[in-house]
Amino acid sequence: MNEVTRCGWVNADPLYIAYHDEEWGKPLRDDRALFELLMLEGMQAGLSWYTVLKKREHYRKVFDGFDPYLIADYGDAKLEELLNDPGIIRNRAKIAAIVANARVYGNIVREEGGFAKYLWSFVGGEPIVNNWTSLAEVPATTEVSERMSKALKKKGMKFVGPTIIYAFMQASGMVNDHILECVCRSEG
Repeated sequence: MNEVTRCGWVNADPLYIAYHDEEWGKPLRDDRALFELLMLEGMQAGLSWYTVLKKREHYRKVFDGFDPYLIADYGDAKLEELLNDPGIIRNRAKIAAIVANARVYGNIVREEGGFAKYLWSFVGGEPIVNNWTSLAEVPATTEVSERMSKALKKKGMKFVGPTIIYAFMQASGMVNDHILECVCRSEG
């Protein structure tokens, strides 16, 4: 049996392997899908992506498919309902940030002509391709993630620090950080 090489952060769970092989690092250019990914990346702050990934389907259910226009209208009753849902990470600040960020999303779409258009502008519309040989070489932040973080914060978004933003950029394919030996490297 041939051993397949993947990026060092992937564990043996078929869910995680499928995420790595089918989603992570593939250029994502859909406004709503990018909003969902950015919100979920914010949920992982202080935790692991694996923890969030296992809860992703439930997040989609309770957050109306991550429709930012529906989420922007959430009131206190919905926030309390979410805080009592054991299927998500029940952190008041993180849940409130999703609602606040949904409101900012609408402003970005209006001002910038689209969420994807705006976010991809930070990388010139094309993925940044890195040539890492090991996970140890991959940075936690970059100048671009710091710039995007600062710009999103200035627009009013929360849980968008430079480390979260860099993880988001990797996951959304704005950055190809599959290590050189990874089976998915050429696909990213």
